[in-house]
Amino acid sequence: MSTLTTKIDFVEIISVTNANPNGDPLNGNRPRENYDGYGEISDVCIKRKIRNRLQDMGQKIFVQSDDRTTDGFKSLSERANGCAELKAEMGNKKKADRDKCAAIACKEWIDVRSFGQVFAFKGQEVSVGVRGPVSIHQAVSVDPIDSISMQITKSVNSEAGKESKASDTMGMKHRVGFGLYVIKGSINCQLAEKTGFSDEDSELIKEALRTLFENDASAARPEGSMEVCRLYWWKHDSKTPAVSTARVHRSVKIEKLCSGSPKSFEDYKITVDQIDGVEPEVIDCM
Repeated sequence: MSTLTTKIDFVEIISVTNANPNGDPLNGNRPRENYDGYGEISDVCIKRKIRNRLQDMGQKIFVQSDDRTTDGFKSLSERANGCAELKAEMGNKKKADRDKCAAIACKEWIDVRSFGQVFAFKGQEVSVGVRGPVSIHQAVSVDPIDSISMQITKSVNSEAGKESKASDTMGMKHRVGFGLYVIKGSINCQLAEKTGFSDEDSELIKEALRTLFENDASAARPEGSMEVCRLYWWKHDSKTPAVSTARVHRSVKIEKLCSGSPKSFEDYKITVDQIDGVEPEVIDCM
């Protein structure tokens, strides 16, 4: 595989309908929002979904969810030690080469060479840090969101021996009625050279973004409630283009068409400013 040859920027637009895209554990698991009332999805949450999609594609993932492990390892340290070459190099306490350890890890796992990783485990004197070329912002909604809360109950007792339902059978469920969110990111060539991230890897990232919510349904996010609407993918003509990533991201303009609260993707008009020297690949997913 060839190392990534040109810088890449991307903007993805997703819709949320009657779902909780990313609950905030410090706020009763309500949908995350900033102080201005705009909805947010953390970059960690987005990377988790990308990792899951890459895993579904048959790629080797280092940071696997406990409920999606495919290699039998129960922790990151076990998975790191499961790579014989990496274990041998990191176990060489006096002569361990951090660059070699990083190269082994990047070759072994696509998420390490994409997002980076810190290898620092108990009992090992050597710690290794990898900076990845793929950077992703937290997603922010186009308009302020309205969080809807619903009280729920169970019709059975959690424990035997109780004649009536216990007080712990009550609960709350939170959702966003509708929200349009924007994910922004980029892929850096200089860091890609260090991790071995390739053009082929970038195509896998693009496919993961296009199918971000496949196999992602849950009680908080029912099937079809989260949808990728459109993906803009700029592949520049050089490693360090004259056009900044910030300018590329700003070129996507989203305008609300309706006078009231938007209810669907069609309630918005999306335009992209012309930027000399680069044209986006537009992937319409609806």
